[in-house]
Amino acid sequence: MNRIYIFLVSLLFVCCGASSGKQQNAKSGQPQKAPTVVEPAVIVPIFDADSAYNFIEAQVNFGPRVPSTPSHRKCGDYLVSKFESYGATVLTQDVDLRAYNGDLLKARNIIAQFNPDKSDRIMLCAHWDTRPWADSDPDKANHYKPLPGANDGGSGVGVLLEIARQLAAVPSKVGVDIILFDAEDYGLHENDSHLWKKHRHSWALGSQYWSINPHVAGYNARYGILLDIVGAPNSKFLYEGYSTRFAEDVVYKVWQYADKLGYGNYFVQEDGGIITDDHYYVNSILGLPCIDIINCDPDSPNGFGPYHHTMKDDMQWIDKSALKAVGQTVLTVIYNEK
Repeated sequence: MNRIYIFLVSLLFVCCGASSGKQQNAKSGQPQKAPTVVEPAVIVPIFDADSAYNFIEAQVNFGPRVPSTPSHRKCGDYLVSKFESYGATVLTQDVDLRAYNGDLLKARNIIAQFNPDKSDRIMLCAHWDTRPWADSDPDKANHYKPLPGANDGGSGVGVLLEIARQLAAVPSKVGVDIILFDAEDYGLHENDSHLWKKHRHSWALGSQYWSINPHVAGYNARYGILLDIVGAPNSKFLYEGYSTRFAEDVVYKVWQYADKLGYGNYFVQEDGGIITDDHYYVNSILGLPCIDIINCDPDSPNGFGPYHHTMKDDMQWIDKSALKAVGQTVLTVIYNEK
């Protein structure tokens, strides 16, 4: 596959000589021009949206990735093998987690390390499981059926797999950890919403476990970026509340890069709502500043879109332009870190 690169070149002008900032010519006594020093180009790979789309479709083809099911296990094996094929050091956390309703979940957090020897690191994450119940579906007959999870689950993972493919081809200057959290979407069924106070932490079980038991003792990174529900047509990514509370500078950096790349129509520089997602536990338990890039649809009753937690969450809700906007922005952020 032909590979194209974005070259971002910055110029650093260094003035040498006396305090006047000018160097005198020994023969003529006239000031010489200060030499221009050009920093090495920053090479940012081009994000391939077609590749990311294919990664999402591959996940959907396994069927719903509900913990403790054969399709979940097979898809997990696939994800591990893909990361390994890109040269990552892959670790897994295989753990039994108890859902709010008593179900025992055979969960697996998947961690892919790039440049594992570097102490300076960036953490990228998404959840790879899917909702066991389409409890927001207009048809009540579907309320206890597992949904396809193309956008909610599949899209973030697809973008991260494509980023992993690029990291394999063009190593970044900093270490990168890609973490796929499990058991994010096994939270309260809508019919059990009256139990919210008792089970308000029934979501994001995999990230809660990892935040208490990180794969490396004393794990630290500059920051983390969570991708969730990033594939819908005309997606709008607003400033999420917990993201700005815990990592405001990271939010502004990511959104400004997106704007410079021409993706300001996706990354809207306005405040959105507060969402209890995987990043909340990474921030509140581990203390690692982590932001959430997540679609916000103010015109939708649930705030996400008409596909959310319904049987409609299939490949028709995956748009390559949205994947491109997110993937290219995240790549640009990573490769500009020094």
